[in-house]
Amino acid sequence: MSETERRRPLIAGREKGPGPGRYALPPTIGFVGHDFTKQTSPAFSFHGRMSNNLYCVDSSPGPRYYIDAKVTRFGRDGSPAYSILGRVKGPVGTFKTPGPGAYSPETATVCGTQRRPPSYTMGSRTRYRSVDAVPAPNKYTLPSLMGSHVLTKPASASFTISGRCKSGGHSEDLSKTPGPGRYNSTDPNIYLPRQPAFSMLGRHGVPNDTAPKPGPGSHNPEKVTVNKPRPPAFSLGIRHTEFVTPLVTDLVD
Repeated sequence: MSETERRRPLIAGREKGPGPGRYALPPTIGFVGHDFTKQTSPAFSFHGRMSNNLYCVDSSPGPRYYIDAKVTRFGRDGSPAYSILGRVKGPVGTFKTPGPGAYSPETATVCGTQRRPPSYTMGSRTRYRSVDAVPAPNKYTLPSLMGSHVLTKPASASFTISGRCKSGGHSEDLSKTPGPGRYNSTDPNIYLPRQPAFSMLGRHGVPNDTAPKPGPGSHNPEKVTVNKPRPPAFSLGIRHTEFVTPLVTDLVD
């Protein structure tokens, strides 16, 4: 440096070292450049896809062998096997075997030793003349089963309820005693603690003073914090640059 060159003053802001972003830690992912202070997970390599030309070179047999399902590792299984032959071709007129529809078992005679349900024979309707006085079915009525009027049927107990007698009965009030409805209810304030009572007066008149009076909306009690505890408050200033040279003055002895 030449002596004629002007020497610039040192600035504290330029003499600082690199920040945290200038340092880079080794990665913990992968195998190459892995952080040696951390445990490394197992790594595997994947081979590339083989060329299509190698398919025709490979002459190994694929899954083209047919293995019978009846052949096991112990040999053939012991399940039975059967063969079905074809129908015998013979003359048509030789065999005249009756089919299932040729039999009628319902018309066969039942033997006396076999059990059978009872059977009945129903005759035809009797032919009446139009002049015969035959009653219709709706002319017949069955007796009612309610009450004790049916002699051939068991009946439940029946009772007769008569009207109430005004004189001579058990409900007759000879002494003319008043009932509960004849008495008035007693005020509960007489035998129970009396509840508070209030009287409401009328609205007061408007004062004659014409000066403006503040209403309820003019007051802000929520902004009053003098009588309430409050946390400490701080004021934040602006950030000063580091390149400003502080003012240094000569001290007087």
